[in-house]
Amino acid sequence: MTVAKTSVLVLDCAEPAELAEFYSAFLGAGTRIGADPDFVEIVGHAGVHLAIRRDHGYAPASWPRPESSQQAHLRIMVSREEIDEAEREAIGLGARPLDTKHNGGPRDTRTYSDPAGHSFTLAVLP
Repeated sequence: MTVAKTSVLVLDCAEPAELAEFYSAFLGAGTRIGADPDFVEIVGHAGVHLAIRRDHGYAPASWPRPESSQQAHLRIMVSREEIDEAEREAIGLGARPLDTKHNGGPRDTRTYSDPAGHSFTLAVLP
């Protein structure tokens, strides 16, 4: 018998409420705070389940890191017709462009950092 499981990607940061606000606004999702105020979940339509956790010793990641490969990032998929608007939304909410050299074409991907320094990519749905 297989045990039912679910998963959530957890991002560490210094200020979980602020980072949760960024992602909930960008993803069109809500936030949920349980008994632990240092752990905030972002929940919404199918495919959105993310959490933010306070790390009192948090230091933002650097990108790109030449001494090691990227360990994890979010890939947010959007339609080709909406990628420019998604980019404007992300930047308007506080994202910072990191790599936009692949804008356009069949593999349109754009890399940003969120307000806490985590990288994420906007990419055209295949």
